[in-house]
Amino acid sequence: MSDLIKIAVDAMGGDGSPEKILDGIIHNNKSNKENFFRIFGDKKKIQEYLNNRIDTKFYQIINTQNIVKSTDSPLEAAKRGKDTSMWLSIESVKNKESDIVISAGNTGALLVIAKLNLEMIENIDKPALSALWPNKNGMSVVLDLGANIDCSSKNLADFSIMGASLYKSLYPNQMPNVALLNIGSEELKGNEIIKETFQILSNKKNDNFNFSGYIEGNELMNGKVNVIVSDGFTGNVALKTAEGTANFITEELKKAFSGTLLGKISSLLNISNLKKFKKRLDPRLYNGAIFIGLNTPVVKSHGGTDFIGFSNSLDVCNKIVKGNLIDKIKSNIQ
Repeated sequence: MSDLIKIAVDAMGGDGSPEKILDGIIHNNKSNKENFFRIFGDKKKIQEYLNNRIDTKFYQIINTQNIVKSTDSPLEAAKRGKDTSMWLSIESVKNKESDIVISAGNTGALLVIAKLNLEMIENIDKPALSALWPNKNGMSVVLDLGANIDCSSKNLADFSIMGASLYKSLYPNQMPNVALLNIGSEELKGNEIIKETFQILSNKKNDNFNFSGYIEGNELMNGKVNVIVSDGFTGNVALKTAEGTANFITEELKKAFSGTLLGKISSLLNISNLKKFKKRLDPRLYNGAIFIGLNTPVVKSHGGTDFIGFSNSLDVCNKIVKGNLIDKIKSNIQ
């Protein structure tokens, strides 16, 4: 167990819990024997479900009767949450009993409880919510996605370092190209904070990433940049727009290749390419937002994902710990 990566799992958060969460653990364990799961939730339910489906040397159940509800406000969850599966799973990384924590539960509550329990990395003022998004050549890290509506130029510069460190942890053989999300690519475009951040990153030598200037919203998926930085308001709007567009395209393609004889023939001819395209846009492949800037990373799985998506989030946890994300941030932050 000492050689395994210890993942604290809030088993009671998200739709279909704990069954979906446990199915994700079982599925992950079939292909990855590097993880040990500290599972927080209703011990009786969890034990009955896991019985003989996963070797007991890969998990431990910590019994918790209370949960953070999806309808709880962050303040409500924090006030009454000290004996909930979410609070105790986060507390386990605070106490160094686990290496990383993951939950599919209430996002606002998770961020607040994490900030209450975990210290910030020195010289970082604000944590950021980051996520993976597919591009033409692979994946991009996008941050901030809603943790901070108002950001200073220092915050955005810090996000650049944190995002690049995350990218290097997940893809150690690639050099991150960082860009600021802006309304234009010209140096004079944007508000004062964006322009100040541009100057900071342009004048700062950093071996951790290449600074590529500005990127516009229509370039998010071209693959030239793989770390995209913005304030939380802009980043959230951009990502939700991209998600909606991806869903629209896949649904329209389904309609176009069904119903008519010509459509069925075309569908047969293009089935391989359609499957590849659908797989590239499958949200389960990049499920899992990462709350970074704290001394321990906190992973937020999408509450509505299925067990495959949750299993993929566990892979993200594994890579973050193996990639020494926190050490990478600390060595580059000023």
